[in-house]
Amino acid sequence: MKHRNLSHGLNVSAIGIGCMPMIREGNINYGVADDATSTRTIHEAIDLGVTFFDTAEMYGPFRNEELVGAAIRGRREGLVVATKFAMSWDGNTPTGVDGSPANARRACEGSLKRLGIDTIDLFYQHRVDPNVPIEETVGGMAELVKEGKVRFLGLSEAAAATVRRAAKVHPITALQSEYSIWERDVEADILPACRENGIGFVPYSPLGRGFLAGGIKSLDDLPPSDWRRNDPRYSVENLPKNLAVVEAIGVVAKRHGVSNAQIALAWLLAQGDDIVPIPGVKRSETLRDSAGAPDVTLTQADLAEIEAAAPNGATAGPRYAETGMARVKL
Repeated sequence: MKHRNLSHGLNVSAIGIGCMPMIREGNINYGVADDATSTRTIHEAIDLGVTFFDTAEMYGPFRNEELVGAAIRGRREGLVVATKFAMSWDGNTPTGVDGSPANARRACEGSLKRLGIDTIDLFYQHRVDPNVPIEETVGGMAELVKEGKVRFLGLSEAAAATVRRAAKVHPITALQSEYSIWERDVEADILPACRENGIGFVPYSPLGRGFLAGGIKSLDDLPPSDWRRNDPRYSVENLPKNLAVVEAIGVVAKRHGVSNAQIALAWLLAQGDDIVPIPGVKRSETLRDSAGAPDVTLTQADLAEIEAAAPNGATAGPRYAETGMARVKL
């Protein structure tokens, strides 16, 4: 497995693993997940050389961290474990975004216990709180670094101006936001802001929540409880239009003799050495396929062909419904 330096000396495998789909009957369901299968997948990922694992207290909620923690027990050395906080809670019910230092501390201590580790390698603010200045939030997170509870800090779905303000308070090692062939909004100002401040970029949903892999042709291909049925890009109106992007990826994939998913991930890796995608997986087959992406080298002709089929802004439909869109780029 090839490696990349995200920023500030944080070295990770060139492909990380998004553990969110591993939730069993959780709050964000991407088809059927099984704890035993997910655990085997994490173990196989480690065997393949994957060192970067991403979770969050929101996933489940809380149960995903417990699953990851149990799976890495006894195999922690050399791994980079990332988790995220954003919400305040009443039991398992979120009561609102809370970027206060007190909530960051509460979340950090809870995540450490659930993960069964002494230090969180990369601690993100999952969503920016518009009611708490980012300087105050990052200042509180920085205290956790001083205390040895966290190694590196990150943000998620932050606007370019927010990134710049945060970086003045404490070094920010990574920004995690959605980025893929069909979601390129970050290219305009957010990615440049990261590079101005030496911040690595971690794309989540690098396969368009599975769509770019090519196995979904209609809503009938998704289980009734699948979260993606609420995704505007998967709607009856938009999905047929977006299939053209999948077809273009498929042409390039066939030429290389690899999967659509590997091409979509290789495209992201080609956008810069500071980019480390975290495709979501729950099965070994998907893991093994994604892990092969760093070995795929796209030519300039390949990149131009994809660009022609999927220029920035051409995807049909927003990436979230209205409520979700209100929480990004803050």
